[in-house]
Amino acid sequence: MTGAYPVLHVGSSGSADAPRPAGSRSARSPLGRWSRAFRGVPASVPEARRFVAGLLAGCPAREVLMTCVSELAANAIEHTDSGNGGVFVVEVDCPRDGVARVAVTDEGGSSAPAPGSLDLMAEGGRGLAMVAACTSRWGYADAYPGRTVWAEACWPVLVHSPRQAVPRPAARGPRLPFPPPDLPPDSAA
Repeated sequence: MTGAYPVLHVGSSGSADAPRPAGSRSARSPLGRWSRAFRGVPASVPEARRFVAGLLAGCPAREVLMTCVSELAANAIEHTDSGNGGVFVVEVDCPRDGVARVAVTDEGGSSAPAPGSLDLMAEGGRGLAMVAACTSRWGYADAYPGRTVWAEACWPVLVHSPRQAVPRPAARGPRLPFPPPDLPPDSAA
């Protein structure tokens, strides 16, 4: 048994422990966001990392965002009430071509997230500084009763000249901003 709770659609009114259909591993909301709740224990950090890795397969920022979600999940467990028998929620969002974002919502703590001092002899305190250094931007917002800490990564995308016809995406549903890993880049729909 894993340390993960079932997947929730972003904006879902269901509870984190609501039953989901058998075999449901991940779900995508109509807005292109995925969300999953995890128990606030250290064993959930690699589960959260695998969740992000699976969703961002083929994404140029996959490794960076996997590293970020590991740090943000570990911080939620260490520094907030999520680590005291609670949960944290990981969200993955691809709002537009060339942008992917991960966010971790915890159950709240006594202090706001801030990069620590760069004491090379300290055992910790450099995680958020690393997140800030390897992403395009990061931040946090209050999320009653906790807080959401997010990190966003960007990469270059093809921009068509005004004289070129821009291919219209097929009406088959939402499309990822990067090709699936089993297709060559030029055959993405």
